[in-house]
Amino acid sequence: MLGAMVGPQGGAPPPVTRFSADGFWWWDGAEWRPALSPDGLWRWTGIGWVPARAATGGGATSSAVGVTLGLVAAFIGVLVLVSVIVVFILLTMSSQLANVFSNVTAALTSP
Repeated sequence: MLGAMVGPQGGAPPPVTRFSADGFWWWDGAEWRPALSPDGLWRWTGIGWVPARAATGGGATSSAVGVTLGLVAAFIGVLVLVSVIVVFILLTMSSQLANVFSNVTAALTSP
């Protein structure tokens, strides 16, 4: 009678849920299933569904900000590099540029 109230003893332990490396899929023993609901609001934990925000902690937003900051930093780096090259060229060729401008001025002012 006690066994009927408690249930069977010594059964197999519940299966351990295995997630993919990116965390978007889980293995049910036969196939990979999505760990996010189709609307993206719920995440499978291996035991049940929980709100996705609590599980992810805003990882998508922080990675988007990181990518944006990386692109801005790369743009500023390229801008500084091009500026340094232009200044170097202008400093090393200043006498030739002055000669070109004087020739142009002389050609424009001659009758």
